[in-house]
Formats: sequence, structure tokens, C-alpha cells
Amino acid sequence: MSGSPSSSSASEDEDEGIDSYRKGGYHAVRIGDSFSGGRYIAQRKLGWGEFSTVWLAYDTRSSEFVALKIQKSAPQFAQAALHEIEVLSAIADGDTSNSKYVVRLIDHFKHTGPNGQHSCMVLEFLGDSLLRLVKYNRYKGLELDKVREICKCILIGLDYLHRELGIIHTDLKLENVLLLSTINATKDPIRSGTPPILERPEGIPKGGATMNIIEKKLKQRARRAAARISGRRSSMGGVGGGAKTNRSLDGIDLKCKVVDFGSACWADKQFAQEIQTRQYRSPEVILQSGYSFSADMWSFACIAFELATGEMMFTPKGGQGFSEDEDHLAMMMELLGKIPRKIANGGARSKDYFDRYGDLKRIRRLKYGSLEKLLIDKFRFSEIDALEFAKFLCPLLDFEPENRPTAQQCLQHPWLNIKGQNQTEVKSESGMEKVNVGMRNLQVKAGK
Repeated sequence: MSGSPSSSSASEDEDEGIDSYRKGGYHAVRIGDSFSGGRYIAQRKLGWGEFSTVWLAYDTRSSEFVALKIQKSAPQFAQAALHEIEVLSAIADGDTSNSKYVVRLIDHFKHTGPNGQHSCMVLEFLGDSLLRLVKYNRYKGLELDKVREICKCILIGLDYLHRELGIIHTDLKLENVLLLSTINATKDPIRSGTPPILERPEGIPKGGATMNIIEKKLKQRARRAAARISGRRSSMGGVGGGAKTNRSLDGIDLKCKVVDFGSACWADKQFAQEIQTRQYRSPEVILQSGYSFSADMWSFACIAFELATGEMMFTPKGGQGFSEDEDHLAMMMELLGKIPRKIANGGARSKDYFDRYGDLKRIRRLKYGSLEKLLIDKFRFSEIDALEFAKFLCPLLDFEPENRPTAQQCLQHPWLNIKGQNQTEVKSESGMEKVNVGMRNLQVKAGK
């Protein structure tokens, strides 16, 4: 996560490390620390990103729990925070009813500590990320009605950003969409009835944040050792050898909000050529042929596919004689058809990948398939579910950005309004592993 206001932290096997707690780096926070003249009291860490840590805090003025994002103090991070605050302020000013499914900025201020002056943002407290939801569901596809519910929220948020504000998010992915509440009610300070901490608990020494990281690392090692022992017992037919049961998502509120605007930009004030996380990156960004709101729509389609199947649409890797970018373009073409020559040759980096005929220079043998066939053959969708879902996704994955539907147009699509269809259980031949959907890596069954 990139410092999003979430109950989800980074992977349990990861933390921000102690090296970045230095001049220009993170601010060391202890439970019970106060900010902004005593208004906000730190409760527990929610997560961290390259630029910041995020804490659950209690707002003593409103008597509500909030997410407190504390930026690193070096000048480049302070500048990034100013930009994010500008974008978030525009979002909040235009959404007075807080109904657009985009995270809400409540307050911002500066905090001076031993490592420098840190920009701080106070955001509404939200729940788990969609990535955490997919993990909770054991990387199985969600029921399509649940996918529709999530997609509607994201599209309402994108329509607001694109059409009303002229903002491109530029980094849409599962981690950057958060549920309004937590999957586990005990992690939600409101639903669990957890009383707020209003002063620092006794026994927390100075440098408590650093000590917490060291203790956490020791606990992680112990958990991994226990897991290895358990795994050996399981393989010998002992405890824990049974198949995992499906988890029910019934009762989990699937309403969600788009978050993390650290790399967002106005369409008429772009400042980066390379945007988007690799697996969600659009072809025009790879080719550097210019981008607009339609780049977000490509990423949205990747999210929808991942929710419905439990696996990423594209996970490219570099190989002998070809780059990660070229592998990515090859996967796109195998799934979606050949890129039109004018698109293939229309970017600043086109010559790195394509010859003058619009063919890839280093990956010559492509096995073309279709999204509909993939959904049926690999993910066991029924023919009707695969057909309708592909009709929704394929226009969003048009290689010509101008042809992709807008978020507003997507909200009118018939697929979003289908009710009560039973989705055949999604089964992945590769179990929990992420999949490369490039047809080179799939055993596609013929004749269906």
C-alpha cells in the first residue's frame, strides 16, 4: 500500500524497517502520541508506504477515529505531500455530501520531530483494501454480483474524478481501493466498541516505534518457523492436512472508495510519463504515446478481471532477449488481438518494441486467444457469464484509448445491472498462484 488510510497494513512479513527512521525519513510514533496541538491521538499503526506511515488516530474534537498519514520529512517528500493535499482538497471541496466513493481529506498540518518537519494528512478511516479482500477469499473469484457492486463504486468515483474534476488517478489497483469497513469487525474501532487511548500507556520507552519493529521481526521469524513445522506435519498426513473450505463474503459491506492520490494529476497538468503499477499499465503508457482518463479505465478493467477470477490479467516478466515491457505487449495481443499498426508505431518508444509493420521485434510467435475463451476454459465461467463479462471488459481494453468508454458510459452498461445470475464457481488450474494470461503460458482447450 502507498500510505493509504486503511486498516490493512503491508504484508505481515514486511515492515518499513528501522533504517528510514532518520533525518529526512519517517517520524517515530508511539501509541498515545498527540498531534496538532493535542487534537489527534495515535492509537495503532495501520500501514506504511515508501513516503509515509499511516496511523489510526482519535480526533478529540469530533470524537471520531481517523487515519493520520505522516510523510517523511525530506524536501522531496514534503513537495509530494503538498501536491497530494492540493488534489485531495479539490476532491473534498467538490463532494460536500461525501457520496462520490473517493477518500475524504479532513485536515492537514505540519508536525516537527527529531527527524525534521513532517507534512501530515488526516483522512477518514476506511477498511481493508480489495487486495486484502481477494486474499481473504483465498484468491478465488468473487461472485459476479459482488464484483458488480464493487465496480459501481469505483466507476462513480472515477466519473467524479474524470468528468467533474479533470483528475487522472494514474495508479488504480486493488491496493488503492478500500472497503468502507473492515472485513474483521474486531479490527474496526467503531464496530468493536474499542475505547480510544487518550494518553501514552505506561511502560512505552522512547524509541518505542523502533523497538516495536524489532519485536515484530522476531515474532515473524517465530511464526514462519511454526508454519514450516506445521507444513511438515501436514505433508506427513498429520494436523492441518484437510482441504481449505470456501470463505463466505456474506455480511461484508462491499461499498468502497478510491484512495491514494500521491501520483494523481490534472489532465492538463501532467508531470510524469511513466505512470501506473506494472500489471495495471496501459499500452499507451508503455509506448509513451500520451495518456488521459482512458488510462485509468484500462486499469479499472484489470481490477474487475482480478476480482472476478482471483488472478491478475497480466503479470509480465523479462526473458532471454526481451524486456518486461515487450512481454507485457505480447500478452496484451495474445489476449486482445494484434495492436493496430498506427498505435504500435505511434509512441516515443515504439521503435524499441515494434518493427515498421507493427510486429514485435523479439517475440515473434504469438498464440492468439480471447478473453471469453479464457474465462470459460481456465476460470470455469458459464458461457453466458463469460460472454456478458467479456462484453463489459473488452471495450475498456481497446488499444485505441479514444475508443474506450468513459466511467459515465460504463455505469450505463447492461452488465452492471444484471441481477441474480449464478456464477459457476471459479476454479483456477494454478491454485493460489498469480497467472500470466498470455496464451503462451496457458494450456487453452481447443474446440469450445
